[in-house]
Amino acid sequence: MTVRPRGLRRVLRRRLPRHHRTLILLVALTLVLTGSVLLWTDTVALTVLVVPLLLGSLMISPRQLPWFVVFLMIMLMLTIGVQSDITRKTVFAIAVLYLLCFIVLVTSFRRSQLGVAGAMGESMLVDLRDRILSQGGVPELPAGWLAESALRSAGGTPFAGDFVVSTRPRHGTRVELAVVDVSGKGEQAGTRALLLSGAFGGLLGALPPGEFLPAANDYLLRQDWAEGFATAIHLSLDTATGAFEVRAAGHPPAAQLTAGTGRWIVHEPEGPVLGLIEDAEFTVVTGMLRPGDALLLYTDGMVETPRRDIGMGIDRMLGQAERLLRGTFDGGADRLVESLGSENDDRALVLIHRR
Repeated sequence: MTVRPRGLRRVLRRRLPRHHRTLILLVALTLVLTGSVLLWTDTVALTVLVVPLLLGSLMISPRQLPWFVVFLMIMLMLTIGVQSDITRKTVFAIAVLYLLCFIVLVTSFRRSQLGVAGAMGESMLVDLRDRILSQGGVPELPAGWLAESALRSAGGTPFAGDFVVSTRPRHGTRVELAVVDVSGKGEQAGTRALLLSGAFGGLLGALPPGEFLPAANDYLLRQDWAEGFATAIHLSLDTATGAFEVRAAGHPPAAQLTAGTGRWIVHEPEGPVLGLIEDAEFTVVTGMLRPGDALLLYTDGMVETPRRDIGMGIDRMLGQAERLLRGTFDGGADRLVESLGSENDDRALVLIHRR
């Protein structure tokens, strides 16, 4: 019985998992490069073995990587033995290669906690971030309404401690939206923010408006994190009438622009920070968005800096809003976030305008 080349490849694919095939290819590459160094000592430098070392650190699973590094170090010893002239430069290159092997070994031991290779682990984390953050943002509102959100993280990284979650039933007029600020900033708070954005998104769509913050508080208490607290502001808006409810948990107040007077009103409901007190109670502030009115929800990174308290920061933000939103509200969220707050802190803002 003869096996055609295509059939052989299919059999190998079935019987050899992908990570085994990758290991075999890298071992073959290492042998080819080692043979090249042994045959053409004066032409091929032994530093070419850095190539399979780098590829292995990115593509091989943490269980296989230590054995591959040991194999590569043995191949390196073989290439050292055929060097005709070992100078100081050659010794330095050998020392650097062994140092790189040691670094890759230490990295593999750390990655063994995750159980996947470096490139695959990073892609999994990015995919998780994109899937969870896709639940956030601001949903598209009916005609006559404008809703925008803007987020900037400390240091400009994609991970931030501030996030927005929202939901809008397909056959309803009510929109539920929450702006959350997790303790910490940047990458330090990014992992907790990813987890909470998924959990809070589920709670927001499953519970009545008055039960969201108490449920979020209970969820945080159950996590028992060392820095397991967060502030949040929750908006429940009826797009048919413009009536809204605002509840807050230790968060900066919402700000409403009344088109009739041209003045800003601050809505400051009372409530403790999430994750600190059991059976916490959160008061509600009600209001009405009429045509021309606007509402701002934001995090403390927009209004608070080490040299300015939150009260002065809110006054400054409202002054900037009056100037930047004059004439058009389109793109207003981005303009406000770019002009306000500190680049060393996460900043998030939601702008809702009734045309």
